[in-house]
Amino acid sequence: MALYPSLEDAEIDSLAKTQLRAEVATAIAGSNGATADGSGSGVYGTMLSELEAFDSAFGGLDVSEQSLAQHLPRDQLAVYSGAGAGAGAAQPLASVTQPGDRGIALSTIRNGVREVVACKDPKTNKVGIAVDSWDKGVFIAFVWQDSPAAMAGLRFGDQILQINGVSVAGWSAAKTLKTIKEAPSTEIRFHIRDRVMMRTYTVQKDSANHCGFLFKGNNITAVVQDSSAARNGIMIHHNIVEVNGQSVLGLSGDELLKVIQSAPSTCTFTICPNFVYKHLTSNIKFDRIKQFMHRGEPQM
Repeated sequence: MALYPSLEDAEIDSLAKTQLRAEVATAIAGSNGATADGSGSGVYGTMLSELEAFDSAFGGLDVSEQSLAQHLPRDQLAVYSGAGAGAGAAQPLASVTQPGDRGIALSTIRNGVREVVACKDPKTNKVGIAVDSWDKGVFIAFVWQDSPAAMAGLRFGDQILQINGVSVAGWSAAKTLKTIKEAPSTEIRFHIRDRVMMRTYTVQKDSANHCGFLFKGNNITAVVQDSSAARNGIMIHHNIVEVNGQSVLGLSGDELLKVIQSAPSTCTFTICPNFVYKHLTSNIKFDRIKQFMHRGEPQM
């Protein structure tokens, strides 16, 4: 079964495939792809009226024939209509989200363990992180702007599993920072799990440039009924951590709103439950987060 960035992508793909199957069946029957009423032989010939209704229901999304057609490999109609065998039958035919969307790529939370090699800043002799510990885990709670940690790809919410081959399970924040402080300046090896307490949600903006939720600070307080946020499962009592992969921690509500409004029509949010956010930020003053938190494009 295909996986889709958003519910809107799943809906439009289902609609396109349904129509395509009808077109292929008609072609096989010898009618050369003509529609039932004799008008148009294109793959989307009978689809436009349905798409108009879809467009209205889903808030001004670009589902024009020109937009959809760019995702149609016309030499693989049988595969995409479900006639093909194997993985090809599960490939999306049409989507609202553009292939290779950068926001999704930068927001990706990868499963498994990765190694990150960092050094210390020669001026401060620091890596540039603060940590917090609870439930026998150690988590990154702060990444200093333009620090070695930021350049190495460490991010807010990452779980540290090992430092230079030594497991940190059950360590306090103080013991973790002491180990980092005593580590060699030129090479510190971290084994990391990506943002284990966080999730990403991709939504589609409507014609008014709205995603469909309200927030105070970075805390989601309400979700608009029938909006893209509602359809894609965004929940209240969660904090927005990143927008299209870039940290928005420490921004005021107005500043965050500007970031969201200036984002592309397909927008990916990284969010975490309120209790996780409070755990990670409880020992860090808001002014420090606002002034010094790294918000550059993350290293992938």
